[in-house]
Amino acid sequence: MNTKQTPEEKRRLEKVINKSYDVIEKSDYISRDLSWLKFDERVLDQARDTRRNIFDRLKFLAITASNLDEFFSIRVGSLYNYIDFGKERTDYSGLREIPFKKTLMAATQAFIEEAQRLYQEEIVPDFSENGFRIVNISDLNSEETEQILEYFNRTIYPMLTPMVFDHTHTFPSLLAKTLIFGVVTKSENERSDNDKNESRKISFVQIPQNLKRFFIFEREDETLFVPIEDIIRHEIWKLYKNVEIEAVSLFRLTRNGDFDVVEHEDSETDFIDEIRKKIKDRRLGRVTRVEMEAGCSEWMLEVMLKRWKLEKNGIFFSKNLLDFTAFWQIIKHPEFKGKQAVQRSAVPALGLSTQTPEDIFETMRAGDILLHHPFNNFEPVLQLLEQAAEDPQVLAIKITLYRISKNSRIADALLHAAENGKHVSVLFEVKARFDEENNIREAQRLSKAGCFVIYGIPGLKTHTKLLQVIRNEGDRVRSYAHLSSGNYNEDTAKLYTDIGLLTTDEVLTRDISEFFNVITGHSQPHSYERLITAPRDMRNRLVEMIRHEADNARAGLTSGICIKINSLQDKITIDELYKASQAGVPIKLIVRGICCLRPQRKGLSDNITVRSLVGDFLEHTRIYYFHNNNAPKVYGGSADVMVRSFDRRIESLFEIHSQQVKQQAIHILYWNFKDNVNAYEMQEDGSFKRCASPAECGEASFDVHKKFFQVTLKDIQEAKLFEETKVEEEEVIETV
Repeated sequence: MNTKQTPEEKRRLEKVINKSYDVIEKSDYISRDLSWLKFDERVLDQARDTRRNIFDRLKFLAITASNLDEFFSIRVGSLYNYIDFGKERTDYSGLREIPFKKTLMAATQAFIEEAQRLYQEEIVPDFSENGFRIVNISDLNSEETEQILEYFNRTIYPMLTPMVFDHTHTFPSLLAKTLIFGVVTKSENERSDNDKNESRKISFVQIPQNLKRFFIFEREDETLFVPIEDIIRHEIWKLYKNVEIEAVSLFRLTRNGDFDVVEHEDSETDFIDEIRKKIKDRRLGRVTRVEMEAGCSEWMLEVMLKRWKLEKNGIFFSKNLLDFTAFWQIIKHPEFKGKQAVQRSAVPALGLSTQTPEDIFETMRAGDILLHHPFNNFEPVLQLLEQAAEDPQVLAIKITLYRISKNSRIADALLHAAENGKHVSVLFEVKARFDEENNIREAQRLSKAGCFVIYGIPGLKTHTKLLQVIRNEGDRVRSYAHLSSGNYNEDTAKLYTDIGLLTTDEVLTRDISEFFNVITGHSQPHSYERLITAPRDMRNRLVEMIRHEADNARAGLTSGICIKINSLQDKITIDELYKASQAGVPIKLIVRGICCLRPQRKGLSDNITVRSLVGDFLEHTRIYYFHNNNAPKVYGGSADVMVRSFDRRIESLFEIHSQQVKQQAIHILYWNFKDNVNAYEMQEDGSFKRCASPAECGEASFDVHKKFFQVTLKDIQEAKLFEETKVEEEEVIETV
C-alpha cells in the first residue's frame, strides 16, 4: 500500500469532488458541515488581519485549531456513525454519506493547508520583532542545551512509557488530542532477509498531558520557546537501547466524541454512571482524524490507516508545529501581558446608575433592565443571587445551569443560600458537551449542601437560561427574574456577546413559574403569554410569525424580519423564510456560524441577506424581530433556529415587552448592520465576503465590539431596522 496519492488517484478524486459540487450548487440549502468550515475560515481571517498584533493573530490560530478539534470529534464523528454502521444519510447539500465525506475532507484539507501556510509565511516572520521565537535545541547555546538535557533527565524521562505493538503485544490505547511519537525500530537479532517488515516493530510514546508544551528561556533581548516534542525527539534514543531506530514520527489523534446517553427515568445513579461511562468511551472512540508531521514512516502510516479504518484523506500532514492550541502558552506568558489587546471596562446598563446598585431588588422594581454583555457587566446577575442568598425575606431560588465557570460565584451563592435555609432548586444539565465532568461534580456539591438538584430531563437537553428569586415582601410575595441568551458563567460573560433581562413583570414571571413547574415537575400549562418554549411549540410559533409577515406583505402592509442567532439549520423554518421572501418581506439575518439557508438566489430568496460578525468577542446574542405592521414583536432567549433546539432541547424565548428595552434590542440589531470592521456578507454560493473596510469605502470605522461600550440614549432612540419602525423619541424618553 502506497500512502501517497498517485496522479491517477488525484484525478479520480477531483472528478468526484467536481461532481459533488455540481450537486451542491443546485441545492436550495447549504450543507451544515461545509457552512461550519466557512465559519472557521472567518475565524482564520482574523489571524490574517495585519491590523491585529501578533498575539491576537496567534489567538485566532489557536481558536481555529480548537474549533477543528470539536468539528472532527462531533460533526465528523457523527458522519462516521452513519458510515461505520451502514446507515443512510443525505446531507442538506443533496450528497449521500460517502461522496459527502470525500467532499468534506477535501475542503478541510484545503483549510488546514491554508492555516499552515498563513502561520509559516505571514506570522512566524514577525516573531523576532515581537521579542520571541519558537526554536529547536540546535538553536540553543551550550548552557541552555545543558539545562534542557537536565530537565529531560530529571522530569521528562521518568514519565515516558514506550508501548510496543507487534505479533505478541496488542495495539495500545492511544489518547485523543495528545502528542504521540510513533517509533519504528529493528533489533539486530530479529533481522530477516526474507521479509524486511518482520524485523520491524512500532512502539508509541505519548507525551504526558501535564507537561507544558514549551520549555522557556528568558534571554536579555528575547524569549525562546522550545517545543516539548523537540526535546523528547532529541533524547528518545535513551528509551531504545541496543535497538536500531529506523523512524520517529510525531502525530496526534482526534476521536469520535458524538454519543447519546441511554437515560433511566427510574434511577438517577444509573444516569450519572452512564454519563461517566460515555465520557471514558469518548477518550477511546473511533479515530476520525490523524494529524501527522510530514516525512513520517510510510510503513507505520500504512499500519495505522489499516488499524483505524481511515482513508488517506483522513491524514493531515504538517510541516510546522502540530496542534496550534499550543499558542495559548505564548499568548498568556507574563512577558507579553502588556502587549495584548486591553479590554475596555464595562459600562452600567441603561437603568443602572452604577455597575452594582446598593439594592438590586429595589432597582429591579423600578423597571425592566436589559444587560448587554460584555459591554454591560455581569455583576448585577451575581449581585441578585448573592443578595438573595443573604436576604431573610427571600424564600426560594430557582435556576437552570448549563455551563458554569470553574470556581463559580453562581454555585457558591446557591450553596450559601441553601445553608441559610432558602429553598434552592437547580436544574443542572450534566449533558452539556465537554462540560459533563465539571457539571456532575458541581451538581453533586450543590445536592450535598441541601439544594434540590435535577439532572436534566430524560431525552432532552436543558439549554434554557432562567433564574427566579421568590421574595416575601409583607403585603405580597414578589418574583424577581433573569432571562438570558447566555450561560450563568461569569468568565464567558466577559468574552461572549449576550443579552439578559432583569424583570419583575408579573406576566412574564408568572410564565416563568409555570415553565419551571413543567421542567421540574409534571405540569402542562395551557399557554404562556410572553414565553415561547421548546420542544412544546417554538418552531410553530416562529413559523406563525414569519407567515404573518408574509401575509402583511401580500396585503400591502409594512413588513420585515430581522433575526440574530448563532446557527440557522432547521429546514422547515428556512422554507418559511424563503416563502416570506417570495411574498416580498425584507429579511435581514445575522448568523455567526452555521447557515444552511441560501440567500440572494433568484426566485427563491431575493429579499434575504445574511451577514456574520466575527471579531474580538464571540457573538452569542439571540434576538428575533418581527415588524408586525409597525408594532414590532421582539424576543430574546437561548434558542437558535436548529432542529435540536426545537425538538431535542428545552429552550425558551422571552418577549421583550417594555418599550424602552424593546428599543434597546432593536438598537443592538441596528448597530450590527452598521459594523464595517467585523462583518461578512454571505454569498449565494455559501461563501462569505468581508464587507468593504472603512478605508475602501471612505467611511469612518464602525466596530460594534468597541462602539457598544459608548452607547448613548440618543443612539438608542435613533435606531430603526426598517423605515417605518422608528419609535417616537418622546415615547422612549418617557419610559427611561
